[in-house]
Amino acid sequence: MSTKGAPTFLEGTEAMTLTRYVLAEQRRHKEAQGDLTLLLSAVQLACKVIESCVRRAGIAKLYGLAGDTNVQGEEQKRLDVIANDTFKLNLVASEKCACLVSEEEECAVVVDPSVRGRYAVAFDPLDGSSNIDANVSIGTIFGIYRIDEPDKLNTPDDVNRHLLVSGRALVAAGYAMYGSATNLVFSTGETVNGFTLDPSLGEFVLTHPDMKCPRRGSIYSINEGNCRDWSAAVKEYVHSIKFPEAGSGEKPRSLRYIGSMVADVHRTLLYGGIFMYPADSKSKQGKLRYLYEAAPMAFLMEVAGGRATTGKQDILDVVPQGIHQRVPVFLGSAEDVEAFLAVAQRHEG
Repeated sequence: MSTKGAPTFLEGTEAMTLTRYVLAEQRRHKEAQGDLTLLLSAVQLACKVIESCVRRAGIAKLYGLAGDTNVQGEEQKRLDVIANDTFKLNLVASEKCACLVSEEEECAVVVDPSVRGRYAVAFDPLDGSSNIDANVSIGTIFGIYRIDEPDKLNTPDDVNRHLLVSGRALVAAGYAMYGSATNLVFSTGETVNGFTLDPSLGEFVLTHPDMKCPRRGSIYSINEGNCRDWSAAVKEYVHSIKFPEAGSGEKPRSLRYIGSMVADVHRTLLYGGIFMYPADSKSKQGKLRYLYEAAPMAFLMEVAGGRATTGKQDILDVVPQGIHQRVPVFLGSAEDVEAFLAVAQRHEG
């Protein structure tokens, strides 16, 4: 059998893995103590475990409901529970976390002082879990904050004082997407980099370095089933991109909506366009949670050159009033978000 053109073992080892990338970043910052490096290692391990569970869900009978609801009032899938426990176990074991906030937990989890670190991690362990049984892409979203005085983190008020801050305080954020391939996209504020899991190596390999969201796109992403309840501004904007004025030179936009925020934002980051989950007459504060959905995705989008807004202010400037606070979300290509804001501001005026 000919092996012409086949990669050698040496070539495979030359790939930039996530582990090597994070270590290289640590060496670049001489003041770094390695805590964030170890924390990110725990995050990627948790994502690998969740990916394995997602792949085996049908065989291992992990589909279906767990028989309980989370703090949001949503029915929990078995994989929701497994993913949440996996993330908690790995983050606490890293000994770099002071507290954790999860979509599946009513209150923040404060780590025991004996294994407490200097970071807080807010995460949605399994975004889009309503799609699990249909084998649609789902994912994990996380945001990492630094805690200045972890030894004083003892009461709910202490947790709120440290965590109820704007997204500008994020030191890192990212998401994993479990689909036809498993991707892990993250940033520490300088660039956004995408890694793909190589099952043969068991490692995330750099496949999308320095990701940039195009300035303008041809796709919009929104749940049109809620159109009856949208504000006048959202209705006008969506109508304008579906039915551009004759002679404007604009083509109608294509609708692409998966229903998993990770998958919809990942496509928007790669191809451009706008992802929208507005407030409406049923969900007056919006639907997506700030700490572990909106803020991390806004962080990534801004670093990649895009924009993210609630329709009234940049998402990263919002200061949440609770760990599960919801906000409206409009993010994606800078020019597309600015076009929406022009419509929103005209309605406000």
